Amino acid sequence: MQIDFWKYQANGNDFVICDNRKGAISLNEEQISQLCNRRFGIGADGLMLIGASDKYDYRMEYYNSDGRLSSMCGNGGRCIALCVFLNRMAGQTQDFEAFDGVHHAVIDHMIDSGRSFQVSLEMGDVDEVERNDSFMFMDTGSPHYVEFVEHLAEFDVLTEGRNTRNSERFMPDGTNVNFVEIKKDKVYVRTYERGVEEETLSCGTGVCASAIAVYIKTGKMAPKIHSMGGDFKVAFDAFEHGFRNLVLTGPATFVYKGSTHV
Repeated sequence: MQIDFWKYQANGNDFVICDNRKGAISLNEEQISQLCNRRFGIGADGLMLIGASDKYDYRMEYYNSDGRLSSMCGNGGRCIALCVFLNRMAGQTQDFEAFDGVHHAVIDHMIDSGRSFQVSLEMGDVDEVERNDSFMFMDTGSPHYVEFVEHLAEFDVLTEGRNTRNSERFMPDGTNVNFVEIKKDKVYVRTYERGVEEETLSCGTGVCASAIAVYIKTGKMAPKIHSMGGDFKVAFDAFEHGFRNLVLTGPATFVYKGSTHV
């Protein structure tokens, strides 16, 4: 089967996107994993299908690079929104269905040459945050563990992230793992993602979880959050029993389009 695709990235978190509104594309785990493989395929942290929706602009179906259907992806949501906009499937403001409910996306403005845009995405509410002495745990569309560390640049994210992701505490499904360092100029985050089973250059839902954890720890909103791939802004309203109006903002970029056989 030949499929057409687009490649997009958001602060280094990259995705293969296919238009499946007619339902003609059917991929198994092995095929998706092959497409996402960086040596034998296109190469990506995940694959998304644009599906038809009866009530909204479209439906987002997200798969991790291991080929398995996954939960919400914040950067993926911003990339798919830009892809849909640039290919005239929806306008500058959109509502789409995803794993965790309906999301509102806004293509804010062009950054450079029509390839990169600032894209804002409304995330779901966060009703509960588990607070422990050494970490916090919450669901921002995907489950996230957040731990504050020192000297993040030298921290062994791969080993420590893998150990936490596979720990008995988070079995059977595992968790995404974020390590955070607060500095005067900004907050720094590095993330180990389940399903990718590596550190990714950025993670949208992880950045959101980290921003909430910083607010709980310091009582202040982080003005900017820096991932390995670039900067984000996260806004939300804090209430006694949770966090509402959570919005993730950052760049999203069209990389290229192509076709391949699976």
